[in-house]
Amino acid sequence: MKGITNEQLFLMVVEAGSFKRAAESLDMDPSIVSRRVANLEKRLGVKLIERSTRQSLPSEAGQHYFAGLKTLLEEQQALESQICGTVNTPLGHLKVAAPHDFGCEFVIAVLEKMAERYPQLSVELVLGSHYENLKSQNIDVAVRIGELADSSLICRRIGQVPRVLVASKGYLKKRGVPESVAALAGHDFVFYARSQIDGLLNVGAQSVRVKGRFVVNSVSAIKQLVLNDKGIHHGPVWAFSKELREGSLVKVLVDEPLKSYPLHVLYVSRNYLPAKIRVFIDTLIECIGRDGFE
Repeated sequence: MKGITNEQLFLMVVEAGSFKRAAESLDMDPSIVSRRVANLEKRLGVKLIERSTRQSLPSEAGQHYFAGLKTLLEEQQALESQICGTVNTPLGHLKVAAPHDFGCEFVIAVLEKMAERYPQLSVELVLGSHYENLKSQNIDVAVRIGELADSSLICRRIGQVPRVLVASKGYLKKRGVPESVAALAGHDFVFYARSQIDGLLNVGAQSVRVKGRFVVNSVSAIKQLVLNDKGIHHGPVWAFSKELREGSLVKVLVDEPLKSYPLHVLYVSRNYLPAKIRVFIDTLIECIGRDGFE
């Protein structure tokens, strides 16, 4: 029978007690079974089965080989079942990289949910955007916001992050409410990255050069500075949604369209994608979709 090894045939003959009974269970000719076991004996250089017209019993060497081989094959089957199971059920260790604030706000909740659902899964979250070589750092999947550079990694766009111009009422009372895109040039901004200082801000079809004295690579810290009347910020809506609802912060130039930032997940290979990565991506999409992340 195709797919049955000589070693497996040997085990079946010993368990059945004869070549004939083993052959019948496989719907094979007994002479074929006998010949293949003989080939195994020839390869090993030892007689494994004492043959007779009524029964076939393992030799002393055959008994030892039977016990060891059966253990090996059972371990192989268990290992293969475990490996195949990773295709359907998240297990093992899942290592995720994500931007700090986004990871704290969304990814932790996803990993908590997965850990509750799948007891054989452990999780690790590394925060920051400097994890570029996923393979060398054993990162299974990375979350990225913004346009991506060319890469050999598999990239899947899962949504977009809407942006907002936001300021405190106290700041606008002191500095005035900008009525046009051009008016933003006369205001202070709080920036996330140093490269934004004296840079161009695109608002709709217009661009304006903006300036500021504060640069902080933390959205939560930026929010505190904006609440403390230190300037306007151009950032993700989700980070300020609570304050906007409560009225402690307000949107600036609400009628002007702002470009959303794409949200991607990156992983090393598309082939045989483990369940832990697939379920993480699906759960993250479910989470951001439920929270109005479109």
